[in-house]
Amino acid sequence: MILSPFEWTIAKRYMLPGRGEAVIALVASISIGVVMLSVAMLVVVMSVMNGFRAELLDKIVGLNGHAIIQAYGGRLDDWETVLRDVRATPGVTDASPLIEQPLLATFNGRVEAVLVRGNTQEDIGALSNSVVAGNIATIQPGADNVAIGSRLAMNLGVRVGDVITIINPQGRSTPFGTVPRQVGYTITSIFEIGVYDYDQAFVVMPISQAQTLLLTGDSIGMIEVTTEDADRVGEILAPLTEQLTGRAVVQDWRTINGTLFEALQVERVAMFFALSIIVLVAAFNILSSLVMLVRSKTRDIAILRTMGATRNSLLKIFVTTGSAVGAIGTLAGLALGFTVLLFRQPIVRGIEAITGQNLWDPQIRFLTQLPARTDPFEVLMICGMAMGLSFLATLYPAYRAAGTDPVEVLRYE
Repeated sequence: MILSPFEWTIAKRYMLPGRGEAVIALVASISIGVVMLSVAMLVVVMSVMNGFRAELLDKIVGLNGHAIIQAYGGRLDDWETVLRDVRATPGVTDASPLIEQPLLATFNGRVEAVLVRGNTQEDIGALSNSVVAGNIATIQPGADNVAIGSRLAMNLGVRVGDVITIINPQGRSTPFGTVPRQVGYTITSIFEIGVYDYDQAFVVMPISQAQTLLLTGDSIGMIEVTTEDADRVGEILAPLTEQLTGRAVVQDWRTINGTLFEALQVERVAMFFALSIIVLVAAFNILSSLVMLVRSKTRDIAILRTMGATRNSLLKIFVTTGSAVGAIGTLAGLALGFTVLLFRQPIVRGIEAITGQNLWDPQIRFLTQLPARTDPFEVLMICGMAMGLSFLATLYPAYRAAGTDPVEVLRYE
């Protein structure tokens, strides 16, 4: 929609009401503010929801792979053959043996439930970026060294160099019954994955150490699999699922964490529709401000008509005026939204300091920090929705202004 110099001059005049039109200016300012806040909230909420899902998926997949092949009974004896078949499957980028077993750990009278995890040296080395204390390279077969999560270290009150005792109920048999197996391990590394459930439970050691502790011989418990596309993991591993029927079960990340990710998706959609209503409210504010502007400018509109202004010109003037309000509010909302996302963690800490409340409890939120990941397509959709509703809100008052009859208005002037 191209405006002539005359139309653009009138539109700019109506965008900046005079001193006697303070109410119209106030309503227009409120409209801009509501559009700004609605766009900012949509950008922030959708980015946080996307970030939460992506961060959670990255951390879960980074630790457990895209899928787990778990043997019936908890022991996979011919795992070398299965591992070769898995690695030869098209679409599989990596596969490694894994042992995972819930046990107990004690230190100075404190007892915590732990998840002993036996990994290959390559997988243990991948934790190097998450280490907060100690050296992950010291976790070697035969060294009786382990790495534990930061929350578990806090709960047990241990530091690097301390020795924890891990208790395996499946111990040796004696005339007086089964004596639990107790083995001491030196903590040489403390890591923080960022997922609370992992950081409070995991004790990582080499596979050979885990086999010795659990008395499983050369067998393992499961194989973790990474594919080239996490969203196609079911399709990629379908041949393996059929091949391993009766021997092992294949569970992908959707199955293992299905309830959590489904809840996130439902909440994401619900939040988008709920916050979109605020954009609709902003559109009604624009509508009301333009209606008031048309009513106050009825005489001016009639004079413009007698001077030769066409209905189409008046239509374009008022559509431009209302759309400008929507555009200014949208741009301001984007700026505010991105500013909040940039300083989201200090904002959360500031609110916590003022209110004394823990707004981001890792035990509830799973992650230790507030994540955010902005989707450019969603941002464009939010801007398009705000601008579209703003444009629709201008049509009624613009048509009403264009339909003004100068004879009726100026009859008694």
